Amino acid sequence: MSEQNLNAAEAAEQQNAEPVNAGKETMPSLEESLRQAELLAQEHHDAWLRAKAETENVRRRGAEDAEKARKFAVEKFAGEMLAVKDSLEAALATGDAASIESLKSGVELTLKQLASVFEKNNIAEVNPLGQKFDPNAHQAIAMVDGEGEANTVANVLQKGYLLSERVLRPAMVMVTKPKEA
Repeated sequence: MSEQNLNAAEAAEQQNAEPVNAGKETMPSLEESLRQAELLAQEHHDAWLRAKAETENVRRRGAEDAEKARKFAVEKFAGEMLAVKDSLEAALATGDAASIESLKSGVELTLKQLASVFEKNNIAEVNPLGQKFDPNAHQAIAMVDGEGEANTVANVLQKGYLLSERVLRPAMVMVTKPKEA
């Protein structure tokens, strides 16, 4: 073969070879694609594990906070009730020398102190005398003959209490009977 033919053959090979090499440079090999996909999958798995751990930590902290809230919910109220207890103990400690009048005065002051604690903590007294019987807020103990409209509270045996508009203890009442025809 002549030198000219040889150069032409080499030139043809180089032209054919260049697109193959150029294709390799622009398109990664299957092994490289797999390696990149595995790295990406590992990154996503690690991110998922971190998110899962964070979610579990948030859930655990929330449960601990809720438990603490339940456990110490009455702390403020209990602290205020200690002053009432101290007043009652002081009244009993005065001994026999105290007159009935001073004992009564001390109990009245203690009752005012207790009413103040109830007011601060949204505890309201329910005294439904003369009102229409409400089974949601009253507990009927008996029915009595009486004047006025039937199913009206005629007598309050024990006052009821509301805690922030919710029944804490229903009032125990006696209601009037319906009049017989």
